[in-house]
Amino acid sequence: MSEELEVFNKLAEAEAIPDFSVPFTGNYELDQKIVEHKAWLKSIRHEQPSPKHHYRVGIYIRYFNQTKHDNYLEYHIRQYQDTMALLPNWELVDFYINEGATAPNMESAREWCRLLDDCFAGKVDLVITQKVSNVSKKHYEITILARMLAALEKPVGIYFVSENIFTLASYYQHDNHDTEFFPSEDWKLLPDDEAEEKPLLIGGDADA
Repeated sequence: MSEELEVFNKLAEAEAIPDFSVPFTGNYELDQKIVEHKAWLKSIRHEQPSPKHHYRVGIYIRYFNQTKHDNYLEYHIRQYQDTMALLPNWELVDFYINEGATAPNMESAREWCRLLDDCFAGKVDLVITQKVSNVSKKHYEITILARMLAALEKPVGIYFVSENIFTLASYYQHDNHDTEFFPSEDWKLLPDDEAEEKPLLIGGDADA
């Protein structure tokens, strides 16, 4: 247990930029829900990805060099490498690095998209990044993405270090499999266009 604590303490130390994010979306009810959820997170015993489990890890970094470290990116990568060295069961697939002070739209973050491609291709099953705002400031994007990754044949989890959130934690399983976004029970596939086309008969009438 002490070894696991050391690992996650070292991951937390890799955060060199203070998080000044404030949950103000302009929607009072949504802001209240975010505040309540953060309070709930502080009240529960958190689950982290187990160091005993074999994970293929993709580490996502979004950085801007505005810290006390001259070579912040190299410093940041080295911290992660030192932590991964403590985890013989975790396999580092790659670092995925975008530059910028604020999270862009997901589709314009090339390295984030490359990481997602590797997740859907079965090359990565654990994503580690410092904080939620590294990925997106749109809460619904994170929610839908976490559910999509959790629904894969081999589920992929995201661990946000600063918030100490693991999307495959047991207390998120209900949310990950919520049917709100699924089709209703009476939903049916629409027929393909090709299925409605009548076959052409060579030398004859198609209606014959």
